[in-house]
Amino acid sequence: AAEKVESVLEKTRNLEKQLERLNAKLASSAGDELGNQAVDVAGIKVLAVKMDNVDPKSLRDLLDQLKNKLGSAAIVLAVVDGDKVSLIAGVTKDKMGQIKAGELVNFVATQVGGKGGGRPDMAQAGGNNPAGLAEALAGVPAWVEGQLG
Repeated sequence: AAEKVESVLEKTRNLEKQLERLNAKLASSAGDELGNQAVDVAGIKVLAVKMDNVDPKSLRDLLDQLKNKLGSAAIVLAVVDGDKVSLIAGVTKDKMGQIKAGELVNFVATQVGGKGGGRPDMAQAGGNNPAGLAEALAGVPAWVEGQLG
């Protein structure tokens, strides 16, 4: 019986690994499409989008991918699950002097009933008012421009 349990556990672990790989692949192709949605604000690529069907855990990988793809960038990614909003913001190293990821994520988070923080290059937040999300994300390019001025 113990062998049977061990075999089932092994199968489960393999399936979980497979699922992680597939999720990473999905996030990767999403990253390619997303990169094209970035807008140029004074030479910085700004991207603020709500993601659908993305596991909040894979947001960080996606963020890193987008930072690599876009070069000089400020990025906010959001996922809504029921009435919960998960946010992650990232700023490429060359722009951290002007834009802090923690302040960027808070700019969005405060509009969706939450707050967050983190490092200058990467920050996370949560909120519980998805209704404010679209408007908050739409305001990101202007906020970034304000930080640069």
